Amino acid sequence: MLTVRSLSLLLAFGLLSAVEAAPQSRNRGGKARTGGKKGQQQQQATTAFEQAQQIPQGVSTATDGSTILDTTAMVNGLPLRFKVSAPADQFTADSGVDGATQDAGAAGDLGLNVLLHGDGGQSFFDFPNQAVQNNVAGAVILAPDPNLFWGGGSGLDRTDGVAHAQAVSDLITQVMPQVLAFNSSRVSFTGVSGGSLLLSGFFMPAHMATFGDADAGQESQVLLNCGGLEPQVAVSDANAAALAATRVHFQSTQQELALLQPAIPAAIQAYEQIVAGAGLDADAIGALQTVDNSPNGGHCEFDEKDFVSGVQLMADSFSAVVQGGDGNLAGTNVNVLNPVVGNEDLQFSGAS
Repeated sequence: MLTVRSLSLLLAFGLLSAVEAAPQSRNRGGKARTGGKKGQQQQQATTAFEQAQQIPQGVSTATDGSTILDTTAMVNGLPLRFKVSAPADQFTADSGVDGATQDAGAAGDLGLNVLLHGDGGQSFFDFPNQAVQNNVAGAVILAPDPNLFWGGGSGLDRTDGVAHAQAVSDLITQVMPQVLAFNSSRVSFTGVSGGSLLLSGFFMPAHMATFGDADAGQESQVLLNCGGLEPQVAVSDANAAALAATRVHFQSTQQELALLQPAIPAAIQAYEQIVAGAGLDADAIGALQTVDNSPNGGHCEFDEKDFVSGVQLMADSFSAVVQGGDGNLAGTNVNVLNPVVGNEDLQFSGAS
């Protein structure tokens, strides 16, 4: 059942502490061991997921004036809280949004960019992709995990990856059309840190045929920020064919986490091999898949300043990077469109 709760922006009041979105480990008690920024650590009596539930849901206004709906649905037995942002008249009449005009399941013109946050959920609450960009609405989903880890587990071992990837796919195809009219043939994805691990490790190899089937007129793009895994599940012929038509960009930094420095190049090579096996030559692969780690920052600090502002920069640059734009990060002359061919072995200057 889809449930909507009352409006609030209470994250700023401290109901949920913002923790770093880097892939985390758990301590013996099963809690996330985050450390916090600059060594600060807050003891918590409840899990991060339980704290998130204390923040009421509902309707608010996006940075561009669009309407944000924050709600929860049960999908495959998992509680998936999600936000979607779009003009009010694109929501369905049953969504609870004032000014909604659409019927449930109605097709719309807007594409959808679905973001999966990093460990701890920072980017869910920030919702960096909330502004409509290039006729693409934004959505973000909260991981159904006690520590708010996409794929559960810890580090690079995402033990619930299969179930979480299936739930994300089912939420988009079965639940979101009940609250928003959007073009189901234009669904794209953004990963942040642990969210990128779920996308590359489990979602893309198992579900891209649902969203990127070129023969069915679908088009999809995937922006993998500060994270990447080789496929952790088998890649079917249908998913390989979809990946051969899916625009993918890997974005890292010069001082990426030590844990991710070997994992991201391995993911790049794996996805290059998948589409090569589907028949693409080097030129086609280079146009389809690109990579960059030129920003001189730490984990997800793409603006060379901060995690939050760095993730926001990539969200603002989504269209420029993966939807046929000039490849320059928003407001800069930094071009990140380097073909993966010949650039698989990323070089880092340090570790964060």
